[in-house]
Amino acid sequence: MTDVIALLPDSVANQIAAGEVIQRPASVIKELVENAVDAGAKVINVLVVDAGRTSIQVIDDGCGMSMTDARLAFERHATSKIRQADDLFSLHTMGFRGEALPSIAAVAQVELRTRRQEDEVGTCLTLSGSHVVGQEPCSCAVGCSFTVSNLFFNVPARRKFLKTNATELNNILTAFERIVLVYPEISFTLHSNGQELMNLRSGSLRQRITDVYGRRYGQDLLPVGVETSLCRITGFVAKPEAARKKGVHECFFVNGRYMKHPYFHKAVAQAYDRLIPSGAHVPYFIYFEVNPADIDVNIHPTKTEIKFENEQPIWQILTAAVHDAIGQFCEIPQIDFDTEGKPEIPVYDPTISSPSSLSSPSRIPSAPTYNPFRQKPSSDWQRLYDGLPSAEKTEQPAPSLFEETPQPSPVSPQPSDIAPLHYQYKGRYVMTAVKSGLMVIDQHRADVRIRYERYMRQLTDAPSQTQRLLFPEAVDLTPAEAALVPELLPSLAAVGFDLTPLGPVSYAVAGVPADIEGVDPVGLLHDILADAADTVDASMLNSQFSILNSKLALTLARKAAISYGEILSNDEMDTLVNHLFACSDVNHTPDGKVILSILPQEDIERLMG
Repeated sequence: MTDVIALLPDSVANQIAAGEVIQRPASVIKELVENAVDAGAKVINVLVVDAGRTSIQVIDDGCGMSMTDARLAFERHATSKIRQADDLFSLHTMGFRGEALPSIAAVAQVELRTRRQEDEVGTCLTLSGSHVVGQEPCSCAVGCSFTVSNLFFNVPARRKFLKTNATELNNILTAFERIVLVYPEISFTLHSNGQELMNLRSGSLRQRITDVYGRRYGQDLLPVGVETSLCRITGFVAKPEAARKKGVHECFFVNGRYMKHPYFHKAVAQAYDRLIPSGAHVPYFIYFEVNPADIDVNIHPTKTEIKFENEQPIWQILTAAVHDAIGQFCEIPQIDFDTEGKPEIPVYDPTISSPSSLSSPSRIPSAPTYNPFRQKPSSDWQRLYDGLPSAEKTEQPAPSLFEETPQPSPVSPQPSDIAPLHYQYKGRYVMTAVKSGLMVIDQHRADVRIRYERYMRQLTDAPSQTQRLLFPEAVDLTPAEAALVPELLPSLAAVGFDLTPLGPVSYAVAGVPADIEGVDPVGLLHDILADAADTVDASMLNSQFSILNSKLALTLARKAAISYGEILSNDEMDTLVNHLFACSDVNHTPDGKVILSILPQEDIERLMG
């Protein structure tokens, strides 16, 4: 019997490893930028074409590589970060496995230009599908310049299941942001199809957060800082009033590496308990510095899942630090009178010897001998009633409680014309009697369903009315949000938005839908983009437009719907009920929440005994 086990060729092994390390264009950028950081670069430029499908270029001014190192860097498990197993417990670099470059070369065409400071000429290395195509001397700047073209050209199944350019660019921006937030001392730029999306100069951490996410984040940040024998925690959390339900950036970093940690997230959420509405979240950017021997980052290829040796004590330290930041730095409203330029009001001082310097209080004349009970009543009181009709003519007997109820006049409304009586309970539920018992309707969810179907009809049938703003409002978007706007512009215009571009990430809101009075258009636009962030999917290209419309209609409906606590008249409740029962689904909201429930008559009678 022949042997059946064979050693896989390196090209096949590299493609298998690439399936775990290189999942999409964002993974390539993450690995190359992290390598540039480890190389000591101070300026890193990233350029992508077609969201990384066609080309990805990462240029840095780091230490560069020699001709031998450039060739060896694309071999599996070749790395300059560690030398032995014990080095895994004292990691101070972003990469250490030596799998990134061979994985990229296995599924793309790569060109590397690199030069060290002490070398006169650099090296140009070209690879395609793990095979070296050529290597020759070249003229280039100090550092490295990686160009990755035709990603997944030899793995058509992986390339087929890439998302649309908008989604892939959004993923690139997310990966890019997670790196730039760790290294504010490094300058970064990001270009997409020749257009500059980010230009981040070196500065402080607060300035970097503001540059990435906009001024609205920088104004709401509270510093966090605590140092113990177990760890050092720094960073920022947002004020409670900055809480939002969508589009909130929550980031943990440990030793300069982004991580996901649901357990620590609960610690931050607990500190905001009863300070923010239910279901809302606050942005935070928290950085841990711990002994590398106390954590394990080598449990997942993406290195975003990290195990801590002292999770419980660090959880308590984190909770206390966030509590302290909220309590110490949150501003308490105080009455503050602006007295600049105002006249001074003299204050009485009993020590002043000259009473003439103070104005004397006004005196009211009085008659000490006056007594109203000693005065005689006026004899001509009858004159007060002159001109009034006689009491005999106007006096009518009071109606008796036992008399028959008078018949309604012909113009009085009949019982069929009167709206049924409804009852509003605690400004949240509308209660009305039905044949089978008592029906309880959630007023906000019911209005969400009504408005959602109305907006969907407007998006599919005819454009909505636009209400022009007297003064257009400028809105600054994050690069991730700005990448989604071109996909959403037709849908936004259909519901009544009028957006005019002012720059790469800025728009002017000149018009809003006509039936969303009182809603902040800037906040509404941010919520729409946050809801649509994960919707654009190439695998559902045929239904993509309807999915976008559904997300847009649901966001608009939530914003414009009747809020909890709003008092409704009986006519308004009756209109709400009638419109609800004209909808296609009266029981659930578009996102699956229950709208109404009926308490059966039998249950009511059983409760009453």
